[in-house]
Amino acid sequence: MGKTRWNRVNSAGAGKIRSDDFSRCSTETLTPGSDARGIVAVAARDLQHAGEFAKKHNIPRAYGSYDELAQDPDIDVVYIGTIHPHHLSTGKLFMKSKKNVVIEKPLAMNSREVRELITAAQDNSVFLMEAIWTRFFPVSLEVRRLLGQGEVGDVQMVRADLGAPLTHISRLAARELGGGALLDLGIYCLQFVLMVFNGERPESIQATGHCIDTGVDGTAVLVLRFSGNRLAVCTCSITMMMTCDAVITGTKGTIKVPHHMWCPTTLEVNGKEMQFPLPEAGMPLNFTNSTGLRYEAEEVRHCLLKGLKESPWMPWAHSSLLAEVIDEARRQLGVTYDQDNIQ
Repeated sequence: MGKTRWNRVNSAGAGKIRSDDFSRCSTETLTPGSDARGIVAVAARDLQHAGEFAKKHNIPRAYGSYDELAQDPDIDVVYIGTIHPHHLSTGKLFMKSKKNVVIEKPLAMNSREVRELITAAQDNSVFLMEAIWTRFFPVSLEVRRLLGQGEVGDVQMVRADLGAPLTHISRLAARELGGGALLDLGIYCLQFVLMVFNGERPESIQATGHCIDTGVDGTAVLVLRFSGNRLAVCTCSITMMMTCDAVITGTKGTIKVPHHMWCPTTLEVNGKEMQFPLPEAGMPLNFTNSTGLRYEAEEVRHCLLKGLKESPWMPWAHSSLLAEVIDEARRQLGVTYDQDNIQ
């Protein structure tokens, strides 16, 4: 990294996808003690848009292209919040410029692109992490702790679902924009399963569901079988409201994330409820519980301070497996993107 501390972060992509809320919570998150840390630049494909975003969030610099930002020597890490199909090219651009990067989920459009990004991180000796913020919420940390101490015995079944009527949002419904339930919502359910099973590869994947008229998956149901006859069921949808919870069933009890499983603040362990309130927001937010983005930002900071190239809680192996599972589910559902046809 060439620096003794992480003190400069940039946001690439000034759209509504996380970037706005990330900017509203990150400066406070990255300013412990007297160290001057925070967001110092934002880049967008339109300078006016970037300038308006920078003014709104008191960000000193605005760029009208990602190439300009990539040449800025005062950046320690770049948060990439562009739409899914641009993750690969934007991520590689910054990593080739020796910038550490955090890329919004999904890391890329398919497993081939994920491998390309990981290779780019290795070749340029930079940090790379898929921004699955759920992994870093206090609830998720507590789930890992409880599983580690055998609170519910041996895990036998995991169920997770997430869904809402969202087809009116173009980036979620349009094939060319990387739309579909799996890439945007199902990934939260699958990452939960992989977290519980500690990144183990499932022995089998069965997927069913239906596509909407744009050719992307509207609803998908996945059944994953792991070693020892352990099972996981994940359901996601952009056409209907679901319970949006997750349950781990073991030989000695259950752990339940009762609602908002993608940004959780409540946990039920064998019927006993535990609350993990988030810090209050200083400004209005676009998404539920977005002040929880600070936990993800803090994880990146800790990793960079330690000189790590990947997060131990969201490692490259988990991102690779996530993409492979989604690829197989899409194959069974008949969902393809242009990026799948590149040799």
